[in-house]
Amino acid sequence: MKQSQLFTKTRKEAPKDEESKNAELLIKGGFIHKEMAGVYSYLPLGLKVLKNIEGIIRSEMDAIGGTEMRTSVIQSNGTEIGLSFTNEEAYSNIMKQYVSSYKDLPIYPYDFKNIFRNETRSKSGIMRGREFYWKALYSFSRDEAQHEEFYEKSKQAYKNIFQKAGIGHLTYMTFASGGSFSKFSHEFQTVTGAGEDTIYIDESKGIAVNKEVYTDEVLADLGIDKEKLVEQRAVEVGNIFSLSTKFSEPFDLTYTDEAGEQKLVVMGSYGIGLGRLMGTIVEVLSDDNGIIWPESVAPFRVHILELGDSEEVLKEAETLYAALASAGIETLYDDRMEMSAGEKFADADLLGMPYRVVVSARSLKENGVEVKKRTEEKGQIMTQDELLHFLKTKE
Repeated sequence: MKQSQLFTKTRKEAPKDEESKNAELLIKGGFIHKEMAGVYSYLPLGLKVLKNIEGIIRSEMDAIGGTEMRTSVIQSNGTEIGLSFTNEEAYSNIMKQYVSSYKDLPIYPYDFKNIFRNETRSKSGIMRGREFYWKALYSFSRDEAQHEEFYEKSKQAYKNIFQKAGIGHLTYMTFASGGSFSKFSHEFQTVTGAGEDTIYIDESKGIAVNKEVYTDEVLADLGIDKEKLVEQRAVEVGNIFSLSTKFSEPFDLTYTDEAGEQKLVVMGSYGIGLGRLMGTIVEVLSDDNGIIWPESVAPFRVHILELGDSEEVLKEAETLYAALASAGIETLYDDRMEMSAGEKFADADLLGMPYRVVVSARSLKENGVEVKKRTEEKGQIMTQDELLHFLKTKE
């Protein structure tokens, strides 16, 4: 995409009522637009990030047997209708129409959708809003053994998701309250000072315990030495729960087993907030100059900066842009003639694409373009062919 065709513009300041780093940077970069407290619209750049995160999650859910569908935002509540707050009831009601025999199970449906939360503590940007864009998967199993088999697979799938999203090194599977149906549920908590939870991390095991269940008894159960734990602030980016028959029983969601007996379906719930994950990435992967997007979720891998208006520079920049497009490498091309070099560099740092490529009279004099990774201080001169090879080997 040519930046001159992008209707959004960067801003020097974020709204004064924003307290969170993620909202400040995303608004300044033109990724999101604030509608009101806790309510944001995703602009073109922000939507591209959200879709990339969605793709990572979809890939991992499909790999463990998930089947994507789409449930309605509007749900019935007796004689009234309302906005979806969660999805257990809706999925149970749907599955009742299709489950009758043990041969129909297991089923692992999921969807991506906006749900209504009306969060009153909406001070954390897109990490905690009044509406919530999430992925929710529900498992429907014959018994606890079949449920546990899928539950363990989901743990690894979630670890894969956060690793691919660039925050795996900061994210811990965290033991939390399991409610009425299991001793524990499992949250995935990312360490950040912007978090609202307190967790205790065992670095040697790569796991953590939420403060809400932190007792000596829980630590004897998990085999964790109390003296090894490190206290940290963290934000919950995903969770998985065993639901047993809490929702299948009231909906009479049953099946006939091999012996001809009626049994209740055993359920589990697996959620990830995509906006919250996006906001968390910005919180933990940014510097004083702006956002640092991981390649897997960045709206564009490469940001070309055209400096100077000589015919030679313009021709080289256009040729490079076309070559990257032909190679399938998503590229943002800063072709804005009215912007100074300093303004273009500042915008590039704020927007945070993984690779910045500068085409200038100086670079052409050295027979190439200057390539710099967002996380590095200095760039290097490469020819067009060298750049293409470099980017292909990094895929």
